[in-house]
Amino acid sequence: MKALTTEEIRAVIARGKLRDNLFKALGIFCLSFALLVIVALIADMVIKGSERFTLDFFLNFASRRATQAGILSAWVGSLLVMFVTALAAVPLGVAAGLYLEEYAKRNWITTVIEINITNLAAVPSIVYGLLALGIFVYQFGFGQSILSAGLTLALLILPIIIVSTREAIRAIPAMIREGSMAVGATRWQTCRYHIVPYAMPGILTGVIIGLARAIGETAPIITIGALTFIAFLPPAPFAGEPAAGLFDWVMAPFTVMPIQIFNWTSRPDPAFEVNAAAAGFVLMAMVLSMNAVAIYLRYKMRKNIKW
Repeated sequence: MKALTTEEIRAVIARGKLRDNLFKALGIFCLSFALLVIVALIADMVIKGSERFTLDFFLNFASRRATQAGILSAWVGSLLVMFVTALAAVPLGVAAGLYLEEYAKRNWITTVIEINITNLAAVPSIVYGLLALGIFVYQFGFGQSILSAGLTLALLILPIIIVSTREAIRAIPAMIREGSMAVGATRWQTCRYHIVPYAMPGILTGVIIGLARAIGETAPIITIGALTFIAFLPPAPFAGEPAAGLFDWVMAPFTVMPIQIFNWTSRPDPAFEVNAAAAGFVLMAMVLSMNAVAIYLRYKMRKNIKW
């Protein structure tokens, strides 16, 4: 085989660098285009809804008059539903992912379960709404309540959390497990004090993705009977006469931000489009705030990990 001359080697290196630069430029262009679209959408919502960014908009209930309508019941309902969703989905999803990755035997049953969990992550959300309507609303008798909505969205994001948990656990070097067990730790102690803490940043990534999807879902919430117009809040614990119970609010009727936005955009009055734009920006701010908290926790956990 003929050896390459110095000029030919330089030419090969130059072509390789050219391809790298072209690919880098393509990546920057795609990223810039995506960011431009997001910035344009946010700017459009801010410009259209800027006149409604007042304290009354956050403290008023829905109204048939656009200038008096607010999102109080919607943003409170969204926060309560997401609280129930996180409370149900995160522990169950992390436990299921940990069991499948660390405890489950490798046989055909486990394989079938893994395939079905992966497929469930791509099932349309309306299917979960129909499932929840039959089970939570009618079979269990939870009705059209915050509890039904929270459990419905928990089912929706459960596969995402399970898959991300398993991937985070797989990324942990085998020497962590081997070193723990070499000094006499049980499998549970290894998982409790080493596997889960080291995998938590990756697990939080899946939780972020799941909750961000859940807070913007509309189809399953409409299916189980979320109200499009509501002028009251769920009962606060130990408030009212007679005093409400500690968990009475979970059985209360509700609405959420996507439902409120959908209701306003379906109105013929152009003034409601201004409200919808303002509410859309608030919803995006809620998602970004929730993600910021999770990202901060993930950063702190990664900083405290010592390999």
